[in-house]
Amino acid sequence: MLTRQAWDVLSLAGEIYLRTGRHPVVSGLPSGAAIHSFDQLYEEADSFERVYQTIVDKVLELSRRPSGVVYGVPGHPLVGEATVTALLDRAKLGGVTVRLVAGLSFIEPVLAALQVDGMTGLQVVDALEVASRFHPPFDSDTPALLGQLYDRHLASHVKLTLMNQYPDEHPVVLVHSAGTSAEVVEQVPLYAVDRSELIDHLTALYVPPLPRTSGFVEFRETIAHLRGPNGCPWDRRQTHGSLREPLISETAEVMDALDEDDTDALCEELGDLLLLIVMHMQIATEEDEFSSADVIGGIDAKIRRRHPHVFGSTTVNGVEEVLSNWDAIKREEKGKTEPQSALDGVPVSLSALSQASELVRRAAKQGFQWPNETAARAQVQEELSELWAATTPSELEAEFGDLLFALVGLGRWLELDPEIALRLANRRFRMRFQSLEQRVRGQGRTLTSLRPDELLMLWRSSDTRVTG
Repeated sequence: MLTRQAWDVLSLAGEIYLRTGRHPVVSGLPSGAAIHSFDQLYEEADSFERVYQTIVDKVLELSRRPSGVVYGVPGHPLVGEATVTALLDRAKLGGVTVRLVAGLSFIEPVLAALQVDGMTGLQVVDALEVASRFHPPFDSDTPALLGQLYDRHLASHVKLTLMNQYPDEHPVVLVHSAGTSAEVVEQVPLYAVDRSELIDHLTALYVPPLPRTSGFVEFRETIAHLRGPNGCPWDRRQTHGSLREPLISETAEVMDALDEDDTDALCEELGDLLLLIVMHMQIATEEDEFSSADVIGGIDAKIRRRHPHVFGSTTVNGVEEVLSNWDAIKREEKGKTEPQSALDGVPVSLSALSQASELVRRAAKQGFQWPNETAARAQVQEELSELWAATTPSELEAEFGDLLFALVGLGRWLELDPEIALRLANRRFRMRFQSLEQRVRGQGRTLTSLRPDELLMLWRSSDTRVTG
């Protein structure tokens, strides 16, 4: 499957240098030319990068001859050919003239084997690039074609990356030796990709889109459509301010799902929360305030910047050093060598309990905390005694608040989050009280008709010890 232009160039060449001779086209090249390949480098070098660098150096050296050099690669020279892009860059810097002759890539015969249209959003990706990642670098709402899936070991790594987005049973297609008499099309579930014994240097993997919208791009389209001229009147009327209360409400529902350990509810509630986040981004885009690219690009850059031990060369020893580095980087970002106060930036919109927990945490990082759990327990007892000794409403309020704050400090020593602990206590109370109501209704009575001692007896007997 050579183009006529490529055939003419190859026919006139006295010698041809090939990146690899391991390709079916080689046996059909025009006769008369001396053919050399760089295959031996793949056996000698310890990485593809080293192989490619050596090839580029050699081809540039050959190009200095009066006759120049004809360098051939499989398929199209700008489809998955790292040596070609490197040669173009080096040639430009060195003033070397390059004539690029188009060829037929692996994509066309693979599309023919699959009988699919390449203009339906097809994404073409290098299997090596996918294998190097933890999440697929493409949109799951449109098909993807992975080239250069050259062995089962690589296929195993690719499979694991894809499974971070696609279900294990997702149907995929392996295409071997596309466009040749040895062509084989294998339909397999994703989990079995690396089990094929036919995988070699002429294998490609086709990944169909997921059956329903699952990517961020298509979801952005849905929200933009809602806000568009023919969208929903209610959605079009929303502003950043009008979405404030729904944002708080949906966040609370996410917390409820977490408290209930209900993963189905969590999945749904995270979707509702994401809807509001994307709605805010769409409103900002329309108002020319910022875009989703600004939001995602900003947080991605921040996370990478604040994790130099993951994305850089910094070495850390333990979580405490990670947190220390985080704070130092954060201060540097804000242009401060030292914070004005360790308590600056604690959001006042947090619940009082969460605020107290964050204040205690930040103070403790400065060394301001009880020396041990015993001292923290003693402080709780002291605050409780002061509460009992209070006589005026203002004293009671102050001492009650101090007691709650002391309990938050004790929670830090016990490694307990007071907000979560109280939410679980609320849940236990709700379930126990509702059980009590059901029992009383079953007796044909109401809670208000019972004496205090009867209520107490029923309450004690309804203790289900639900811990969440």
